[in-house]
Amino acid sequence: MRALLVVNPKATTTSGRTRDVLTHALRSDLKLEVAHTEYRGHARDLARSAAEDGTVDLVVALGGDGTVNEVVNGLLAHGPADRLPRLAVVPGGSTNVFARALGLPNDPVEATGALLDALEHRRERAISLGKAMTEGVPDRWFTFTAGLGFDAGVVGRVEEQRKAGRKSTHALYVNQALRHYVTEREHRRSGPITLELNGQEPVPGLVMTIVSNTSPWTYLGNRPVLPSPGASFEKDLDVFGITRMTAFGTARTVRQILRSHTPADTAERPVGPRGKHVVSYHDVRHFTLVSEEPAPFQVDGDHLGDRSRVSFTGVRRALRVIV
Repeated sequence: MRALLVVNPKATTTSGRTRDVLTHALRSDLKLEVAHTEYRGHARDLARSAAEDGTVDLVVALGGDGTVNEVVNGLLAHGPADRLPRLAVVPGGSTNVFARALGLPNDPVEATGALLDALEHRRERAISLGKAMTEGVPDRWFTFTAGLGFDAGVVGRVEEQRKAGRKSTHALYVNQALRHYVTEREHRRSGPITLELNGQEPVPGLVMTIVSNTSPWTYLGNRPVLPSPGASFEKDLDVFGITRMTAFGTARTVRQILRSHTPADTAERPVGPRGKHVVSYHDVRHFTLVSEEPAPFQVDGDHLGDRSRVSFTGVRRALRVIV
């Protein structure tokens, strides 16, 4: 099997020695080519070339969620197709939501062992993905989440801190979330975002909106964060939103999304957060988020600037992943 290993040399938790060990292990079973990313978007370009080449069977992403997202967007540059290379992931970032949501070990060495075992037994899985569309800019596929509003603003603040030399940690995210909460007082009371769903009344006044393609949304250390616990790689998209972020209400919602969720007696899926200012939709294929003013936007933890209108669609069986 011919494979391309796309390595992010700046991956948070992977040393050069670990990368060498992983490369050697993969070469024992694969005809492997290794490419190191050199700039933002390079992983996308490498994966796109591999997909267009037609002779690559597998693309392995070694890095964090940002590297995985770039590889996915490269593979799907021309849309889903049966002939596309399969995707495999070896986690190397600080959180690795996508890999962990697939059930992979969070340790890169253990994940490599799991990958080799999956290849030996030909285990793969077709998963759904989300696609975000804004007029005038390229569409963006996402593997586990997208967001417009407050949560994307936090992601933007974290990226600024990382550019200034701070290491990406869970403590950094929590710190920046608290700072963002303090500075966004006006928007916490009356959000600028409206959710438009086909055939339904618009939902205005959203402070933040989280679009989920799977669950959990993210992790705090080893603890999953679950705003949409029913989201799944086998379904379309889930939407979670908050129309007002008071101190008491926000604390209550945070407690809800950090607890374990089990299905209610009469429910077919886990019950997520509830409350007066909570908005939740499950398994939605098409919808649009519109903001009265440009709002921060992110996909898979990558801040993409401000957007005023973003349409979303869920695409089932968009990509096959080795698991």
